[in-house]
Amino acid sequence: MEGALGPGLEADFGLRRGDSFQIDLSLSIPAGRTVALLGPNGAGKSTAVAAIAGLLPIESGRIGLAGITLDHPSADVLIPAEARRIGVVFQDYLLFPHMTVMENVAFGLRSRGVNRNEAMERAGGWLERLDLTGLERRKPPQLSGGQAQRVALARALVIDPDLLLLDEPLAALDVTTRVELRRVLGRHLADFPGPRLVITHDPTEAFLLADEIHIIENGVVTQSGSPDEIRLRPRTPYAADLAGSNLLFGRASHGQVDVGLHLLHVAEHEIEGEVLLTIRPSSISLHRTPPEGSPRNAWETTIAVMERLGERTRIRTGPPLPLTVEVTSEATGALALGVGEAVWLAIKATEIGVEPQGGYTRSV
Repeated sequence: MEGALGPGLEADFGLRRGDSFQIDLSLSIPAGRTVALLGPNGAGKSTAVAAIAGLLPIESGRIGLAGITLDHPSADVLIPAEARRIGVVFQDYLLFPHMTVMENVAFGLRSRGVNRNEAMERAGGWLERLDLTGLERRKPPQLSGGQAQRVALARALVIDPDLLLLDEPLAALDVTTRVELRRVLGRHLADFPGPRLVITHDPTEAFLLADEIHIIENGVVTQSGSPDEIRLRPRTPYAADLAGSNLLFGRASHGQVDVGLHLLHVAEHEIEGEVLLTIRPSSISLHRTPPEGSPRNAWETTIAVMERLGERTRIRTGPPLPLTVEVTSEATGALALGVGEAVWLAIKATEIGVEPQGGYTRSV
């Protein structure tokens, strides 16, 4: 019943693809919250996008948005894609190649009956907000990947949608462009008043953009929680692998990064200023005594949390730099590790990923 639906997205449905693949998905996203649906290729992410956007009818359950039922097979309700107030940004942009940038952004408004002058004025406003002024008359083949993705974002936002749906929004971009677009997306997701759903296979993207993460594997959600909950307490081997990266913000200068109460040495000497660091837990070595060879990144800390994951143990360390470390269960026993114990950590500079922060300030 429509009265039972809130102002956000309520999706609880089943759908079969082909002879063997079944997706059973339950998502509830209140207005003003960003949720990431994170999973490997073939997990069902694209099917979820198609169902919510109205490109594929569901077989059971219901999808509702902003108090309106969009798809409910047992009640014989199916609102077509073009009538759903959903702004979609696809991985491959899907811009009309024969239209100008301005015409592409205005297309959704024109198809909803908005007169040309108003549609062009509103489209121009979004082009200005997304730093696309001067590109109005260009056509998609004349745009860079980053420009095309911003045009796609403007086209999604200009219709004042009830839901913003981003399908692998950064996957087709090079690393440098991805950093900048992540910052743009972060800002506009925060400003968008409705529910936001980010579909991705990239854990860094999910951790930085989402308030809550749903991990999907083989058509079903295997774990849901905040980025910290997923990172610290993964429930499946896949979740443990993808959630592993430690994400740190800092300021780089001449191969050193100040991350607050600690200084890390990195192999990348060219990047200066605000940066994002990624360190995989398996890249951090753990010792009972100061490690041999005097590695540049080595310090003493304590064990704050220990979680056993089959043949591996995930450890959260304390000050001066809390990190997630992963060791084998054999090493855990050999080192007699336990909560509260003092240990030494060591990280090779080459094992620390560095990329420009691009002004992005979300806390992780």
